[in-house]
Amino acid sequence: MMPEPADPQQEAEGGQIDTPGFEDLVRRHQRMVFSMAYHFLRDHAAAEEVAQDVFLRLHLHLGTIGPGEGVVFWLRRVTSNRCIDYARQRRFRLVSFDNVPEPAVQAHPRDPLLSRRLRRLVASLPRQSRMVVILRYQEELMPEEIARILDTPVASVKSQLHRALRMLKEKMIRVVGDPRT
Repeated sequence: MMPEPADPQQEAEGGQIDTPGFEDLVRRHQRMVFSMAYHFLRDHAAAEEVAQDVFLRLHLHLGTIGPGEGVVFWLRRVTSNRCIDYARQRRFRLVSFDNVPEPAVQAHPRDPLLSRRLRRLVASLPRQSRMVVILRYQEELMPEEIARILDTPVASVKSQLHRALRMLKEKMIRVVGDPRT
């Protein structure tokens, strides 16, 4: 049986949250949670805020996480939802690169700017598509796992991923030019 969450009064008075294993869970998973939030929000302070909120929620719900879910699954799901909520609540807008013409440049295989451009292009995707891309390529999850985390049908995840990759390809061609020409 999991211990009860700490007394809010004790926490407010500066006491430590004394849940066995909780600190270990935070240590083991803080990079994953922060990384997901940062790649989605593209803002260090916002990612820290979301990560803190996710771990606070973990602490409060530690005893309710079902045996079939697992902590990593739960963390990814809550992080995904909190990132999307944060972006909605703060009306966090990223600059759209759709209408910004850039001169086409030949990309070299070792072009350090290429990865920076790609990160910017991923950041310009719609929220749901961006999260699907981050879960697939950063977290290396399969569409079935992403569907469970986002509580979306697998076919929708695959469709979002396909559309997102097509959008990224079109945007990349506008930014660096078509390598086939």
